[in-house]
Amino acid sequence: MIKTDPAASGAGVAERPDRHARTATPGTGLNGRPQTDRTVDILMVTHNRPTFAKRALARLLETCDDDMRVWLWLNGENDETLELARSFLDHPRVYRFHHSAENTGHRGLWRPLNWVLAEGSGAYVSKVDDDCLMPEGWADVLRKAHEDVPAFGVLGCWRFRPEDFRPTIARQKIVEFAGGHRLLRNCWVEGSGFLMKRACLETRARLRSGMGFSNYCLHLAAAGWVNGWYFPFLHQEHMHDPRSPFWLPLPDAGPSHGPKRTAAISPRGQQEHVQLIRARAFYAQRASLDCRRYLGWRMQLRRPRFAVARSLRRQRQRLRR
Repeated sequence: MIKTDPAASGAGVAERPDRHARTATPGTGLNGRPQTDRTVDILMVTHNRPTFAKRALARLLETCDDDMRVWLWLNGENDETLELARSFLDHPRVYRFHHSAENTGHRGLWRPLNWVLAEGSGAYVSKVDDDCLMPEGWADVLRKAHEDVPAFGVLGCWRFRPEDFRPTIARQKIVEFAGGHRLLRNCWVEGSGFLMKRACLETRARLRSGMGFSNYCLHLAAAGWVNGWYFPFLHQEHMHDPRSPFWLPLPDAGPSHGPKRTAAISPRGQQEHVQLIRARAFYAQRASLDCRRYLGWRMQLRRPRFAVARSLRRQRQRLRR
């Protein structure tokens, strides 16, 4: 049933015991929910990118089984994107639809996430970006891993390119768990293509105002949940990567994307965008598993260094123009 919500609120494997992993009774979740409950509430948020969104949503629905429900959140009032969203509302896997006339933006993604977390009832929660194409069988693999390892909190699909993987760097963080499941462990995963146990809510509740999903993952890791990307990777095609065969060389929705989007279509802009994506991939592979480094006062000490680095990068970019 569709409900329209007018006011929604090849590397080596390192084997080691996870001493800090959260424990749960085998066969049940922390709320006594049987592991045979395989329902998944999947959020997709779209804004002003009808070409990407059409392909991403159609692909997501192709990968859904009867236990998977798509919650569609539309930001803004772009007519083409609104018409596209409405064209999918009769699909049996589209469960809820919300139209926000105001674009919540990247910093406002906590709102649609909390909508699903508050009103959903599935054993698992997911989010797929409107520029990502999910691989066949992704949910089956991740659900099976969650069922076999109660300590798993958030498991992700990898959206970086094969050339962005560095086995020599990542090897020490690839860990094998019960059932032969392997993860590239990390304190956080990105906010697309993940599968999270709803039981995590009993540890951390919902996202605070302005909180990003990666930061939410950090708090879950601090509470003992094990996060990471399933390995070998389940690759989600990232269409907004200029190296993707689905990348759009022209702005998808005109001037509303602003100068950053326009700059990204120039050869130099494309190169800089790829460099940023690759830097994120490399950082994830070498990042510490000690989540305390990214929370509290330690993070406050690190922020000035990040700010200086960003400032230097921007100065170099201005000089090259």
